[in-house]
Amino acid sequence: MMQADADAVAAWRYPGEYAFYDFTADPDDLALLLDPARRGDTFHAADGEDGRLAGFFQVEPGAEGVELGLGLRPDLCGHGLGEGFTRLGIDLVRELHGAARITLAVAAFNARAITVYERCGFVETGRHVRHTSGDDWEFVEMELRQKAGA
Repeated sequence: MMQADADAVAAWRYPGEYAFYDFTADPDDLALLLDPARRGDTFHAADGEDGRLAGFFQVEPGAEGVELGLGLRPDLCGHGLGEGFTRLGIDLVRELHGAARITLAVAAFNARAITVYERCGFVETGRHVRHTSGDDWEFVEMELRQKAGA
């Protein structure tokens, strides 16, 4: 991800309860995104067919696999793009890390995203509470159990 892309993502504003995903809602997340040294090669920009930044993937390898984070530009949300976008993220992880175990964590209130992830083959493996965006939030832990496209 280039700095201009990181700056653009930092300026995204989601409506209503989804404002939880605004990077400005959590100073630590914002600092990670905007600092090239901290961001390293874990963030990847995704351009749409029009060449504009459409979203990003955050790929975090760990001892037990790879955690996938993803964000779609706010004006593109709710238009049926989530499944294809998630599958692109899975493909990116496979390209970078082969057959590694893929996990993700999603805010429990985000039923729309959970449904998309389930369609892509993720299953719930647990829940936890995380302090972020100024409060304690419940997250659903998910793991990819079938191949993307299956």
